[in-house]
Amino acid sequence: MITLNALQRRYLRGQAHNLHPVVMIGDAGLTDAVMREVDINLKSHELIKVRVFGDDRDKRIAILEKICAELAAAPVQHIGKLLLIYRPAAKPKISLPK
Repeated sequence: MITLNALQRRYLRGQAHNLHPVVMIGDAGLTDAVMREVDINLKSHELIKVRVFGDDRDKRIAILEKICAELAAAPVQHIGKLLLIYRPAAKPKISLPK
């Protein structure tokens, strides 16, 4: 899992302001197909929003942690039902501040 400092998280939150969720997680939860979609979108966009339907906050946190651990990504923000996830590409498009 990648770690980000506060300045980097703030920068990424600003970059994600106009993004729309590219992956939706419904009642079935975090299936293999959903993980593949998250992986594909992280490869092409680096920074993505994921919408998790459901009212269980602890379940959303567990989903965020599992995605980040299995896909070597960094959690940027969890606000309401939206998760913001970052993973740098082989040739990064987003240059993070130090």
